[in-house]
Amino acid sequence: MSDNDPSGSHGVAALFSRGRLATIPRKPARREQLLAHLAQSLFEPDRTYTEREVNEALLTVHDDFAALRRFLVVAGLLTRSKDGSSYRRAG
Repeated sequence: MSDNDPSGSHGVAALFSRGRLATIPRKPARREQLLAHLAQSLFEPDRTYTEREVNEALLTVHDDFAALRRFLVVAGLLTRSKDGSSYRRAG
């Protein structure tokens, strides 16, 4: 796999600078790749998180935690309770 392959781990790593996400990709495929990485690296399966815990985890990588949280839910990588009080990693 080459360093230019956006589907590889080097592709996701290129989005980060000094451990922080430089920008949220606009291209859907690239953003989905990032979101899958974030879901796997920040959230444990079979664990329920409060909205605050989700926000705090996402803040470790980017200041726009609300956009990342929304993208994760829309992508089906995080599920949210009907009342919005809790989240779980999907799958």
